[in-house]
Amino acid sequence: MRLISLREHQTRECEPTTPAVAQAMAATKLVDTSLTLDGRLLLRSGSMVGAARIIAGDEHVELHVRPKVGIARLLWLLGYARDPRGWRAEPVGLAPEHDLVSAMAVAFATAASQALAPGLLQGYRTVEEALPLVRGRLREADQLRARPGLALPVEVRYDDYNPDVPENQILLSAVRRLHRLPGVPPATRNALHRIAAALADVTPLTAGAPIPKTMPNRFNNRYQPALRLARLILAGASIEHSHGSTLAAGFVFDLNTVFEDWLTTALRLAVETRYGGTVTGQHQMHLDHDHRLPLVRPDITWWDGPHCLAIVDAKYKSPGNTPPRDDIYQMLAYCTTLNLTRGHLVYASAGAEPVTYQLRGSGLHIVVHRVDLSTPVTHLHQQIEKIVEAIASVEVATGVSATAKVGPDAAVKDGGYPS
Repeated sequence: MRLISLREHQTRECEPTTPAVAQAMAATKLVDTSLTLDGRLLLRSGSMVGAARIIAGDEHVELHVRPKVGIARLLWLLGYARDPRGWRAEPVGLAPEHDLVSAMAVAFATAASQALAPGLLQGYRTVEEALPLVRGRLREADQLRARPGLALPVEVRYDDYNPDVPENQILLSAVRRLHRLPGVPPATRNALHRIAAALADVTPLTAGAPIPKTMPNRFNNRYQPALRLARLILAGASIEHSHGSTLAAGFVFDLNTVFEDWLTTALRLAVETRYGGTVTGQHQMHLDHDHRLPLVRPDITWWDGPHCLAIVDAKYKSPGNTPPRDDIYQMLAYCTTLNLTRGHLVYASAGAEPVTYQLRGSGLHIVVHRVDLSTPVTHLHQQIEKIVEAIASVEVATGVSATAKVGPDAAVKDGGYPS
């Protein structure tokens, strides 16, 4: 088996391969492929990270793309976006050489084994079936519809106390997902087999169905670390590509989406707690009053009832010395539509203090912020606090009430105009 490993946004030359393998690599969306003048394979990774296995005849290739911020930090960003109160620190016990799949598998196998060690969590589940005896309540309508005039079997409904509860279903589904992924260490794969055996009486989740919500309580508290990791594993996008005898399978995350989700959650928690209002993601907007010119949805908006107080766009890239013009034009359209005089661009990049650009003719100010994702978690929170203060300082000073608590069901018309 041939292993090819890259970091995000890296270019690498490799030994020549068959056209089928090169096409399968491109189909995973982890890399773009091309040929050099001397016939070598040129791979360019982007913002997608993960792992894929390509099989074409006798050639087996594993392709891994790693994030620059590190696996532990990526898992923290993913987890914090879904549960900021449950992911206060980075996962521990991950070796630097772990790639994304192996890191998630090792962390999950450890957490799941610890969760199941005292025994399986059990609960009551409503069962409807036909039995040769009466148990629970008789379903009279179903009995008459299915077998009129017959006494047995009997259509009944009863509550059964067993381990087939959502918590165990989520864990089993994560185990099955990991079994199909490349890059899981042999020792971890054996641990996953033991976990699957312990969950033999549990029904896995239906593919594509929403992951059920499980509220923490004193019975399932020991499951929480494993459940958080299981949800991340099930949230990753699957790679399933087949063309003739060529197969590609794997697991990826888009870092653009990861950064946007994390920033939305972090700003929502900080802004709503301190200043009130409602922070939303992906608010639908149109550039015209007749709603015929849709805009790309802004990443983050802050509302006080029908009034938009601030708009923030997340960019997982470095702005360089000055932000790209397309980003400025996009923010100009957002602020014009929402009748704002200030917009905020947040880049995932180390660097200087915020920079404000005053645009000619419009009176619009665009503030460029940078967030260094590689810094310790406490420093990340401090960077978010500075952004929140910069956002709120102007909006509160305008006289619009940003401190009054506003419910999330406040009426806002599409396009952002007051009702």
